[in-house]
Amino acid sequence: MLHLSRQQKAVVFGSWLGWSLDGYDLVLMLLVIPSVSQLFFPHEDPTLSLLATFATYVITLIMRPVGGAFFGSFGDRHGRKKAMIITIMGFSIATFATGLLPTYAMAGILAPALLILLRFAQGLFAGGEWASGAVITMETAPRSARGLLSGFVQSGFTLGFLIASITYQFASVAYAGDAFIETGWRVMFYTGIIPGLVALFVRFKMKESEIWLETVRKKKIEKAPLRRIMFGKEERRRFFLCMILMTGLMYAWYTSMGFMPTFLQNYANLERPEVATIMIAATISSLLGHVFVGFISQYLGRRRALTLFIVVAIAITIPTLVGLYNATQTFERIFYLVIFAFVATTCFGAIPAFLSERFVTEVRNSACGFVYNGGLIIGSWSPLIAINLLSNASSLAPYVLSLNIMAGLIVALVGARLNPETRDVDLD
Repeated sequence: MLHLSRQQKAVVFGSWLGWSLDGYDLVLMLLVIPSVSQLFFPHEDPTLSLLATFATYVITLIMRPVGGAFFGSFGDRHGRKKAMIITIMGFSIATFATGLLPTYAMAGILAPALLILLRFAQGLFAGGEWASGAVITMETAPRSARGLLSGFVQSGFTLGFLIASITYQFASVAYAGDAFIETGWRVMFYTGIIPGLVALFVRFKMKESEIWLETVRKKKIEKAPLRRIMFGKEERRRFFLCMILMTGLMYAWYTSMGFMPTFLQNYANLERPEVATIMIAATISSLLGHVFVGFISQYLGRRRALTLFIVVAIAITIPTLVGLYNATQTFERIFYLVIFAFVATTCFGAIPAFLSERFVTEVRNSACGFVYNGGLIIGSWSPLIAINLLSNASSLAPYVLSLNIMAGLIVALVGARLNPETRDVDLD
């Protein structure tokens, strides 16, 4: 049975809440893109409007490695807790402010410019959020509980996805038809301030990582952690091996779960309420899968757990997505996507533990933040690639999407095999 002190629970809960807000904001944008693309990028060709809006979304993802490196370095030099307080405040405000934006009809070119500016800021703060939360949790957790808590903290993103899907469903019903385009999507972003305030309150009450404080007492704080990662032979090697894994995982996730609302609405031609229902079921499955993968990684090892789930994901992607596309009933679509989501989107459950175990304390925050978000440098382009591939796919759409997902999974598999086992590493 898992026994955690009050302080350990505060750290885990504070990290989990922050990561859930990140998931909430990112997924809100994915859910509303099909509906609001014309509000900011009006064009006679809907595909071009969709591409432009996704490109704005990609800006958020591309900025995340910068935020991961910057706030990761800050966390290594000044403490994980301070970094977490700054990042949660930053992207809570940015999420809320998105709902205040004027549309193109109201402000012309200023509307997309402001949207891009906000997504820029969102990516910067969100990039710093994951590293500090994941690292402080792993540094605080008992070694025997790292795997389970790794999956739990990572499931926060999926919880945000779930809350966003539920909010989207309520908004689609409460603001039916044109009312959603006028008001509903704004209300969804306003609600993002709530989990941010709760997480901020919890973080003010939590204590700093004892492992990091020990480096302060021993005067071992790294003044330039990013330079050491890039120019230290061993750190650089670990960084690039982990980058291969994270690039593949990010590519596969953003072209599967990340792109799925758009695929269901624009290519499978489903209505908004049904899309929300299907995504809620899939997200619950993914959430449970994250915790499960983290849990079994404590027994199988991080490397073996990652390999197992990636291989099974490659095997089931085509049959589940073809079944989803050809299904005629909502429950059938839910059945196929739930299976897919549990297997193919949940390797991230082992990642907080795995990355924390790959790097020493002096550079852990910087390296974890940079590597995790660095996977988005290539991985974030997968929705745009999917849109281009699907534009002429017709009935082959599920096969084309499946191959795009599998490409990412194969890269992730190579990354998993190139990295060593880390389960028994001492974080001290």
